[in-house]
Amino acid sequence: MATILHIDSSARPGRSDLAPHGSHSRRLTARFIENWLQHRPDDTIMYRDVGANPPAPVTGDWIHAAFTKPDQREHWMQDVLAESDMLIDELLKADVIVAGVPMYNFGMPAQMKAWIENIVRVRRTFGFDRSRGTIPYWPMVTDNKSVVVLSSRGDYGYNPGERIAHLNHVEGGVFTPLEYIGITDHHSAAIEYDEFADTRTHQSIMTAENDTAKIVEKLVAQHGT
Repeated sequence: MATILHIDSSARPGRSDLAPHGSHSRRLTARFIENWLQHRPDDTIMYRDVGANPPAPVTGDWIHAAFTKPDQREHWMQDVLAESDMLIDELLKADVIVAGVPMYNFGMPAQMKAWIENIVRVRRTFGFDRSRGTIPYWPMVTDNKSVVVLSSRGDYGYNPGERIAHLNHVEGGVFTPLEYIGITDHHSAAIEYDEFADTRTHQSIMTAENDTAKIVEKLVAQHGT
């Protein structure tokens, strides 16, 4: 059996296929889960809505606690890191992470960034040792996980090689830190033309849903044994 960590980060509370002002990214992640369960109904789905309930941002106390060796931490340090520990434990249980990450001002929502800041952590998901010389860092998430980013964009042309690809910091903003901790299998799909509200929007939705279904088929074959 596989375990899927389903994350939504949109500030919009509903899905665009069910609510007039709903979220496209929530729509895509829901479709991903629905398609996955059609193939493997007994797999485990963990759900976290960071859009509605964002993790606490990293603070000076958090940094102090994280860089203190576990056997030297005071009780308050353990309390400060408790949410981070919970989020990391979820991540480590998952075989596939599917995240709905809409584009806000060319990057990910702050809620999603807070999740990333909490799961990229020394001694838990990456190692650091000065004695290793010029490359003192190494990834600690060594099992074969996959991450899927399902996004939405008001404009169009953000895909690699297209007219404004250089302005897109969503997928890279998620994939880069996750690759740093050891998750290197990346997949993505996105709805564009949202602000145009015309036939191009509807066509983009259909294309993104089809792309999402293809990602599911690939990952079911990859993780479904």
